[in-house]
Amino acid sequence: MGPGVGARIGWLAGGLGALVAAALFGVSAGAADISAADIVRHLLSLVSPTAESPLTERQEALLVELRLPRVVMGAVVGALLATAGGAYQGVFRNPLADPYLLGAAAGAGLGATLVIVFGQEVTDAPRALVPVAAFVGALLGVAAAYTLGATAGGGGTASLILAGVVVSSFLSAAQTLTQQIGGDQLLRIFSWLLGGLGRGGWDDVRMVAPYTVVALAVLLVCGHLLDMLALGDDKAVSLGLNPSAVRIVVISAASLATAAAVAVSGLIGFVGIVVPHIVRRLVGSNYRAILPVSVFFGGAFMVVVDIVARTVVAPAEMPIGVVTAFLGAPFFLLILRTTRHRAT
Repeated sequence: MGPGVGARIGWLAGGLGALVAAALFGVSAGAADISAADIVRHLLSLVSPTAESPLTERQEALLVELRLPRVVMGAVVGALLATAGGAYQGVFRNPLADPYLLGAAAGAGLGATLVIVFGQEVTDAPRALVPVAAFVGALLGVAAAYTLGATAGGGGTASLILAGVVVSSFLSAAQTLTQQIGGDQLLRIFSWLLGGLGRGGWDDVRMVAPYTVVALAVLLVCGHLLDMLALGDDKAVSLGLNPSAVRIVVISAASLATAAAVAVSGLIGFVGIVVPHIVRRLVGSNYRAILPVSVFFGGAFMVVVDIVARTVVAPAEMPIGVVTAFLGAPFFLLILRTTRHRAT
């Protein structure tokens, strides 16, 4: 069971505090020295006529045009992936469900790669097509994994994960073939596949904003429906719920969230499985608490990971997907081990 209203509000406040702290750390970290206190004073000067900004013109440009959009994008991508992961786990009632294990990310990656390679032949603004193509690919990937797992393997935890691996492998192979066809775009595709937040600035934030609002709003509204699904389909039907309709809505919204994240950041794994599990241990099994808290902790997690990626090997930059893989792979093995013990 989940915590009471007061406890949920407390965890939401804690998550918001973690996100704010991570964001201040993120905008102050870098080669150019800008302290968090100076950043706070600068932000206050924007809303208060009596406050004076301590930043020079160069520092302000660095903050507004480079660091701030990167931190905002990290928070958005982390929130999308973490909330999508929690929603997938709830709708499939599977602790190992994750955008990258169920074919959503591979499908989104294939869709986005197709646009990068062939989009110029279709439209003069192919960049705007990336989230749409990524969404269609993510939806098809999840649908294929779910159908294969249900028909060939009986729909259990192991069969669903194996189906996701099969579908992801097939879509990844198709993506590799597409990359070879678009050889002149190979560097751009590889850069995108490794994951990163420093490419588009405010343009990416504006592009992904509508998808983010829609996906997160739908998932957060569906939190109590996932709690009803956790009781079993028969009980959910007796409470007046249509389980199939709820699954379609939640899977679509979670796929949209995954697609939006992939479209602007590339492939960044393990966020959707690590963050929801940590949050579940903090707030319990109530999805009315898991999903909103995952929004804040997912955003904070991604901002911190991005700081690690751009400072550990400075002045070079490590791909974010590499950092999340180092952190997430051992965590996934721990979850797999725990799940296996519970099943035996």
